[in-house]
Amino acid sequence: MVMEVILMMLAVTACYTITSLSDKYAVSKAKLSGNEFTFLMCSSMSVFLVFALPFQKLYFSPSWQSFAGIILIAVCKLLEFQMSALVLKELTAFELKAWLGVTLFLSYITDVLYGTDLRVLKIMCIVITVIGLVFIAKSAKEKKTDYKKIIIPLVLYLLAKYGYGLTIKGFSGYISSTLQLWFGLIIVAVIMFFCIKPKEILKKNKKGATNVILARIPNVIGMLLENAVIAISLVNYSFIQPMILVTLFFIGLARKENCSKQNLLGSTICVVGVIAFQII
Repeated sequence: MVMEVILMMLAVTACYTITSLSDKYAVSKAKLSGNEFTFLMCSSMSVFLVFALPFQKLYFSPSWQSFAGIILIAVCKLLEFQMSALVLKELTAFELKAWLGVTLFLSYITDVLYGTDLRVLKIMCIVITVIGLVFIAKSAKEKKTDYKKIIIPLVLYLLAKYGYGLTIKGFSGYISSTLQLWFGLIIVAVIMFFCIKPKEILKKNKKGATNVILARIPNVIGMLLENAVIAISLVNYSFIQPMILVTLFFIGLARKENCSKQNLLGSTICVVGVIAFQII
């Protein structure tokens, strides 16, 4: 089971790393607004998910819990996309990932409430990982952060990331995770449709928009695998973001990009923390 979880986490990390690198290039070229990017993401993912539905274990209970799960997933995804755009005006992407270390503790506590044994060594591994994230964040520090401007969006973003995993796990007895995600993405896409001018997207950069859409294929695969990880453990789900951060770091090394000692130390500590958590 441990090896199965690790392989799924590595697969999710690979999918999300591909997606993030593709999106960074496509968005910089396409000059899409936050609402336009969110619309393209959610609408295209909801379409691609249709092809995966026949291969998923789907179930739906006609109850308020099922509808609550769908609405909460939509809220989490909408908050995640919208709040990250606001937070990144003050924080670097590395600093934001470091703050996600908070969700590691929340997720582990939740796993314990769901029946996982409370183990001090596991908590120590989480602490080690968070320390590594802090080193990485400091290495990317460019200016003094004015947290007064972003404290509310930052809190909402963290709650959205944690809330997504909690919702998938909490309502899985009433509706399958795939259906929660699918309906949630459709709701967000519809909301965003009324906040943008679709024709403007094609006018800006048709090729860039197409690249954003195609990048959703690995994104969908990653989200399906991510939901499978959530079903096993919320804290493993939370570990995926630090793993993506470390992967991007090593990709930078392979490209012979400049690397600070703090970044190298932080990435190494993160790897140790994540691996130790799985084997202890």
